[in-house]
Amino acid sequence: MPLVPMKQVLDEALKARYGVGAYNVNNMEQIQAIMQAASQTQSPVIVQASRGALKYSSMLYLKKLMEAAVELNPTLPIVLHLDHGNSLATVKEAIALGFTSVMIDGSLKEDGKTPTTYAENAAVTKSVVDHAHQFGVTVEGEIGRLGGIEDGVGSGKALLTDPAEAEKFVKETGVDALALAIGTSHGAYKFKAEPKLAMDIVSEVRKRLPKTPLVMHGSSSVPQALVDIINKFGGKMPDTKGVPIAQIQEGIRRGVAKINVDTDGRLAITGAIRKVLAESPEKFDPRDYLGPARETLAAVIKQRMIDFGTAGHAADYKPASLANMKKIYSA
Repeated sequence: MPLVPMKQVLDEALKARYGVGAYNVNNMEQIQAIMQAASQTQSPVIVQASRGALKYSSMLYLKKLMEAAVELNPTLPIVLHLDHGNSLATVKEAIALGFTSVMIDGSLKEDGKTPTTYAENAAVTKSVVDHAHQFGVTVEGEIGRLGGIEDGVGSGKALLTDPAEAEKFVKETGVDALALAIGTSHGAYKFKAEPKLAMDIVSEVRKRLPKTPLVMHGSSSVPQALVDIINKFGGKMPDTKGVPIAQIQEGIRRGVAKINVDTDGRLAITGAIRKVLAESPEKFDPRDYLGPARETLAAVIKQRMIDFGTAGHAADYKPASLANMKKIYSA
């Protein structure tokens, strides 16, 4: 089965009222862990690469790793998604290399830090939609701004989504999925107090845009157990707080179909590596610590697939192709 368009995966999730996790990758072990979890739970899955990941590993390496993932998991619907694309040029490069979905973060300028106006956001998003849909590629946009900074992306200042503006944005740009700002943020230090998200925004946008899958960025849960392992073996990560699973599940019930998870994976990997090197300082073979890191990450993602309701939905539908989507977009 080839890589599939994200639009179909999210539309199916929206109809059946479950969420699909979008898991960030930078290397082979992360892709292997994600696919292990998806295979064990029989889940559709979105594998996404940020601009930071692409700088670290290059698009071509990730493309070839994804080709292996697809070949080894022929029964799973797998999406390859560009996370936080900063320009039409970046999007074009990703599409040329076979990405089946792209996000254009028009809420920020190309530097990934400076906020844009609504008009600037709508203009760049529309240009990406016009280009990507020619190839059957799904487009995710964003209205509002998340707090926090991760991989160099973020203004550091949150701006919650205005539902009326969200409705206007989707109609003007034609995006397939919409990321909302409801109080989540990038990174491991999301909240200073008990997290409380603006779920009323999700409900109102869903009411205005019933057929548009909604997206939660910055939605790692930052489990205390993972943080404790890091700190036990030499780390210094005090006062971390993520998004409680119960609030993510509430978002799914209200219309969220895609949930971005990155920090949880970083914590899982770092804790496992620190543990091996602290308990067995004589180890120097990367396989001795990357293997346990991969297994720990797979266990975390498997649990997220269960939490989000993704598990068991891999065979619900016949996956579409980019050619199928081209016909739909051009009709």
